[in-house]
Amino acid sequence: MGLFAADPACVFCDIVAGRVRASRVYEDARVLSFMEIHPAAPGDLLVIPKAHAAGLEDIDQTLTAHLFQVVHLLARALRRSELPCQGVNVFLADGEVADQTVFHLHVHVFPRTADDLFRLEVRWLDRSRAELDDDAARVRDGLARSGYRYGHP
Repeated sequence: MGLFAADPACVFCDIVAGRVRASRVYEDARVLSFMEIHPAAPGDLLVIPKAHAAGLEDIDQTLTAHLFQVVHLLARALRRSELPCQGVNVFLADGEVADQTVFHLHVHVFPRTADDLFRLEVRWLDRSRAELDDDAARVRDGLARSGYRYGHP
């Protein structure tokens, strides 16, 4: 795994260490959440593992589960806050082609309103059942290469 304590060139590692100021929202021994400096909406949060990891594959399942438990907690908090929040988006960009710009794993949790300007431009594909079945088989092959046996946890 690519997990290590800190990357001296990583701004999020600097935030964890207290060398760069951030508006902290939540913190425990493994995870930190703070306000996005360029928010999509007021209340836009980032949730990160404290240990440096470039992407999702670089953390183990236990930390992944904990990270998303915190994401869930903060999504609920946004809905109960006094910030405008009619819904919540959770977004993770993993890799440069996925528009990740800071290569320290982070999950965006941000409130949505009916009149906000956030949009994802997607060209939805039409796939035949045969193509979907083939895609499913390829993902199952990827699971097998990861050590997982389909139908057996």
